[in-house]
Amino acid sequence: MKYTKTIFGTLIAVVVLILVFSSVTTVASGYRGVLLQLGAVKPTILSEGLHFKIPFLQTVQPIEVRVQKEESSQSAASKDLQIVTTKVAVNYSVDPEAVNKLYQDIGLDYRSRIVDPAVAESLKAVTAQYTAEELISKRPEVSAQVKDMLGKKLSKYYMKLEDINIKEFAFSDEFNKAIESKQTAEQNALKAQRDLDRIKIEAQQQITQASAEAESLRLKKQEVTPELIQLKQIEVQEKALDKWDGHMPSVTGGATPFIDFSGTVKK
Repeated sequence: MKYTKTIFGTLIAVVVLILVFSSVTTVASGYRGVLLQLGAVKPTILSEGLHFKIPFLQTVQPIEVRVQKEESSQSAASKDLQIVTTKVAVNYSVDPEAVNKLYQDIGLDYRSRIVDPAVAESLKAVTAQYTAEELISKRPEVSAQVKDMLGKKLSKYYMKLEDINIKEFAFSDEFNKAIESKQTAEQNALKAQRDLDRIKIEAQQQITQASAEAESLRLKKQEVTPELIQLKQIEVQEKALDKWDGHMPSVTGGATPFIDFSGTVKK
């Protein structure tokens, strides 16, 4: 009898402990709890921390509400029918106030069912509006359009788009070769234009220099007058007199320069 009471008391204690532990649940940081009662979603959303529930009747499904990151590569056709593979990173989060609706309408596989298809659809729709070259030159504009379209799609399913980053546009080998050839041709054309401009400038400089020299020569010819010639002759004669020692040369080997002394000898 004594042992029976002991066993019965122990069983009661165990049951009580099980009921106590079953009625307590915790929600981790960065999560919200969806309260389920016999499988049905209740409107109550459990925040972070300790909570009580009805044992065996109620369960709690935690759902992460922190920012999550999804990276993928999507292929689409551009406006000029070039195949473009876009590598994109998407940051999104679940609305903390609507986790119960998310779980009820979509479930836990919302990434594969909603996020991935929405990213692919948005990229294809925006890519088709631009040529392959415009996708590169107008990347910020393309990214903004994808972000706007994707944000609207995710908001319909109780999710918020935090940010989007287009990491890379990859094109076919044929398109890359065409771009490289075009860049080479543009560089060659630019070099040829620069060479032509340089030649024109050098030719103009030569013409200007020749004109200046011709004008200088013309002005010098205008300055040569009979009076100037006579003055130069007088200067030559004066220099010769300065060097003469007063004696006539005794030997001459040729013609003796004539110097007019009529003006210098006094009568």
